[in-house]
This record gives sequence, C-alpha cells and structure tokens, in this order.
Amino acid sequence: MLISAITWIWVSSGLLLIFLVLLHSPKGDGMGGLAASGSSMFSSASSAESTLNKATWTCLAIFLGLAIILSAGWLK
Repeated sequence: MLISAITWIWVSSGLLLIFLVLLHSPKGDGMGGLAASGSSMFSSASSAESTLNKATWTCLAIFLGLAIILSAGWLK
C-alpha cells in the first residue's frame, strides 16, 4: 500500500515536472542569438520566473528522491 502511494506521488511529480519545464520561457535564439543580443542573455529573472524556478527545482528534488527510494527497495 505504501509503495503504491509513493509510486503515484512519483508519477505525479514527474508529470508536474514536465509541465513546469514547458512553462519556462525560452532564454534565447540559440547560437545565432549570442552575437546579436549578448547583453540580454545575462538579464535577471523576473519574480514569476524566479518562483517558477523554485517550483521546478523542488519538484525535481521530490522526483529524484522518490526515484532513489523506490529503486533502492528500502520500503519492502
């Protein structure tokens, strides 16, 4: 029962992580954008982007932590 619940949380955090990564705004135009707008590449993130970064890192930590716990077999 516990393994099943943790597996569902792991899957949910993986799907949420995919969604959060897709919400991030693109950072540039690839290699062509380096020469054209070099100074704008290092601009600071807005408050929304900062919050999105924190949520993404938190979800990643949950996902990886649960992956380690489930793969190690510590809950048998």
